[in-house]
Amino acid sequence: MRRKIIVIYAKYPDFKTHVRGLAKLIKEDAGNIQRELKRLEKVGFLISERQGNTKVYSTNKQFPIFKELQSIVLKSQRPTQKRVTG
Repeated sequence: MRRKIIVIYAKYPDFKTHVRGLAKLIKEDAGNIQRELKRLEKVGFLISERQGNTKVYSTNKQFPIFKELQSIVLKSQRPTQKRVTG
């Protein structure tokens, strides 16, 4: 589940959502997602802001290894091409 969250936020750095929105998107339990989001915020990958009673999470583009992480995610998301041998 952590991988899914990192992929979404690295692939779409302007993406902002709350826990329930993300739970719906990746089809995971909101409680588990909330724990992961808090962990990712604690290490600095995500930042959060309050919008009314809701906490909205977004990518911290200033995270020291954000560009490298984004590059890895984008490379891993590309369709693999089969080599033709012969």
